[in-house]
Amino acid sequence: MRLRNIPGAREALEKDDFVFVETDLKKGHWDEVFPKKGPLHIEIGTGKGRFINELALKNPDINYLGLEKYSSVLIKAMKKLSDKSKDNLRLIRIDATDITECFERGEVSKIYLNFSDPWPKDRYAKRRLTSDRFLNRYEQILPKGSCIEFKTDNNDLFEYSVESVKEKGWEIVYLTRDLYSDSKELESNIPTEYELKFTRAGNNINKLIARFI
Repeated sequence: MRLRNIPGAREALEKDDFVFVETDLKKGHWDEVFPKKGPLHIEIGTGKGRFINELALKNPDINYLGLEKYSSVLIKAMKKLSDKSKDNLRLIRIDATDITECFERGEVSKIYLNFSDPWPKDRYAKRRLTSDRFLNRYEQILPKGSCIEFKTDNNDLFEYSVESVKEKGWEIVYLTRDLYSDSKELESNIPTEYELKFTRAGNNINKLIARFI
């Protein structure tokens, strides 16, 4: 689906104190941009920001960064920020391929990947956010023992992701191919905009939690 350009979105993001762009990254010093110190969790591909905004509100002792490469999408996430979520949530306009330029080794405590682009053609497999190419990057910014949480409605991408983390030697902590049949896990689940759309359409939601060991 082609993204609609929003005139002035890039300029608006660059002027906002709660949004960081490629030229103003705080590698190794992200704790300094928040009012109080805490573990740093990130969402890669934050979209319109529903998930990470709710997460920040529910967990005030954790600092969050939402990463999104499209200004026209990130401007919508920026508008979702409330006075309360601004206490522990910031946004970054950056491509995921540059993640090691954004964070120092061991600086991130947890990574969320929600409904990432499946890149279905085999020749584009390396672009998938659960490919070994990206897992290598995550290993550079996560301390051992940290986790990634991944959700998708794309069954092929999910099976690929399960095999990918296994091949890298990560530990699978949790796995389900039907999240909405697991009442215990749903108690803490925060749905994204895409997730709400897909579940209404009757799609199953897959979830994987993998630990870097």
